[in-house]
Amino acid sequence: MLGLAHLDHTFDYLVDTKMDADAQPGVRVRVRFSGRLVDGYLLERIDDSDHRGKLSWLDRVVSPEQVLTAEMAALCRAVADRYAGTMTDVLRSAVPPRHARVEKEDCSQDVLPAVAAPGQTGWDVYDSAERFIDELRDGGRPRAGWQALPGEDVAARLAELAAIAAAAGRGVVIVVPDQRDLDRLEAACAPLLGDQCVTLAAGLGPTARYRRWLSVLRGRASVVIGTRSAVFAPVRDVGLIVVFDDGDDSLDEPRSPYPHPREVGVLRAHAAGAALMVGGFSRTAEVQALVESGWAFDIVAPRTTVRERMPRIDGISDEDRRIAGDPLARSARIPGIAFDAARRALAADQAVLFSVPRRGYLPSVSCARCRTHARCRACNGPLQMNDRGDLACRWCGRPENRFVCPVCAGTTVRALMVGDKRTAEELGRAFRGVPVITSAGEKIVDEIPAGPRVVIATPGAAPHAPGGYGAAVLLDTWAQLDREDLRAAEEAVRAWMAVATLVRPRGEGGRVVVVADAAVAAVQALIRWDPVGFASVELASRVELGFPPAVTMASVDGPPDAVAAFLDLLAMPAGAEALGPVPLPAGVRRPAGLDDSGAVDRMLLRTPRAVGRELAEALRAAQALRNARHDDTAGIRVQVDPPTIG
Repeated sequence: MLGLAHLDHTFDYLVDTKMDADAQPGVRVRVRFSGRLVDGYLLERIDDSDHRGKLSWLDRVVSPEQVLTAEMAALCRAVADRYAGTMTDVLRSAVPPRHARVEKEDCSQDVLPAVAAPGQTGWDVYDSAERFIDELRDGGRPRAGWQALPGEDVAARLAELAAIAAAAGRGVVIVVPDQRDLDRLEAACAPLLGDQCVTLAAGLGPTARYRRWLSVLRGRASVVIGTRSAVFAPVRDVGLIVVFDDGDDSLDEPRSPYPHPREVGVLRAHAAGAALMVGGFSRTAEVQALVESGWAFDIVAPRTTVRERMPRIDGISDEDRRIAGDPLARSARIPGIAFDAARRALAADQAVLFSVPRRGYLPSVSCARCRTHARCRACNGPLQMNDRGDLACRWCGRPENRFVCPVCAGTTVRALMVGDKRTAEELGRAFRGVPVITSAGEKIVDEIPAGPRVVIATPGAAPHAPGGYGAAVLLDTWAQLDREDLRAAEEAVRAWMAVATLVRPRGEGGRVVVVADAAVAAVQALIRWDPVGFASVELASRVELGFPPAVTMASVDGPPDAVAAFLDLLAMPAGAEALGPVPLPAGVRRPAGLDDSGAVDRMLLRTPRAVGRELAEALRAAQALRNARHDDTAGIRVQVDPPTIG
């Protein structure tokens, strides 16, 4: 557990006869390394060693609990190799910290109660779902991309799938983005799976989480549901792995080597012979690549069913007569057709949802003179303004008492974007007498009561309304589409579809107004509700331009001198190319360990997907060489397939 790239391999130690019974593969141990005691795991017991020097003795077995199974050890090694990281860093996510008192609790092997497969499920409306379920029940390894219908009860569908697998004697791991999704899934799983289902999430606290994790390890539960790191749960005989809404940035791991649960799920399903389903209301280019390669197949509903379930969706179009009668529609933040949709829903005693990209009052400002985005001098985060006119960083919270534009030396700012608080003020005046609810940031409302209400929410924070919203309005869409990011359009479609799926079907009067040009491809994908087609076009453009997932790409971030020194150590594989260096893209945090000042560069390395592993190996070798030489390259961040390309 040294965490250094040049020491990322196994070491042999002698085991004293007194420890022989407890020193079994998978247990935590303490060993002496370079004169100090360090923590580690015992991976294997062998009779002879290839090491020709003198071997040290195992200092002690910390616990006889075999917390690192052979399958988990192999998976962690594969993830570390895939992401050019160390196994120690992956183990930090896979195995929670030990709590001795919890390990001493009753460890007798209870007989798991039988799980009955649900007699009827909601999967019948999806093409190819029967094929997936039949193969899953028969012990096969089907792999699919699931396109959930608008308004679908995702928690119920996933619970049914888990019960089918558990009834067939197969273990299940389901990963969802956040606690709200997890709470709904837990409620859906409880009546079908009972004690067979265990929830794993950081919010449980370290003791409770370790207790539940041990119950899974000891075979007391066969189904695990959880957030990001739950994909590593030590489920026995895992037969089904599900990752839902893989495009949500909550699933982006912030710690090295930054593995994504979708990719971990792919590696684990392949190694364990398990079924894999990656689903969502929208679709990422990565899932589309799996489908188009033939590695996975589609689970989608017929178009007639999609049209029945989706709300009516309107964009801003010159050909629309309602736009022609509203000359300010194309320039107004909230055009007349949006107000019309909201008033109709409120008149029918239904709630209305206004979706805004950012929380706060004025969450993004720029120099009033040259329009350069105002950013924090400490962390490169965006500056925001509160209702008192004070500036502060949206990331680190550092106040900016005297703004000076680094481009033109201007000292005043102007609003670039309006947040949920300012929007609530505006809508409160527009809809007098109607309750106004905001849901964003740390104050997220999970569900609202029935009746007419105006709700302002940021993406992912919209509460559920009984029966669905009567209308939804998507505001400031330019802020989502105009970002200089490879995934801007993909993420915008994902956020919009997540909102639209909360609205009633068109047959019940549900309506969504997108304040954006209807001719834009991303807006058309929403209007037609065609996430698969949009993902296919997005993937084709990335193939043409040479961007992930068509290629393997890695980023090297850090001070310019440190990046250059690191690249000098890197033996680029054949066919790889370097792009840059360029300044760190806006919106990307500075690497850990850097002070507040100084430039940060990014170098992008690109190679064909077929030889992506060779690039990862080269990056690992360069990091090992850098550590071994004790080079002054502090603050370097190496990331394979970074979520933000810029």
